[in-house]
Amino acid sequence: MDDARDEWAERAKRMLKAELKLAGVGYDELARRLSEMGLHETVGSITVKVNRGAFPAWFMLAVMKAIGRGTVRVDD
Repeated sequence: MDDARDEWAERAKRMLKAELKLAGVGYDELARRLSEMGLHETVGSITVKVNRGAFPAWFMLAVMKAIGRGTVRVDD
């Protein structure tokens, strides 16, 4: 990855972790909620996706829905 992509991946990772913390949802609970939505993710697969920050858009949208967030802010 180049520097700009690395920066955006890091932003995505920080943002998703912050949203999970604000919602009080850990990876175990997130896995359960995603499974209820028909998206079978394990705690391990969630950990890998979030830690690398380069997850697909569908994952970000599904996580936000699973934790009850209706909007996503991309500004600082």
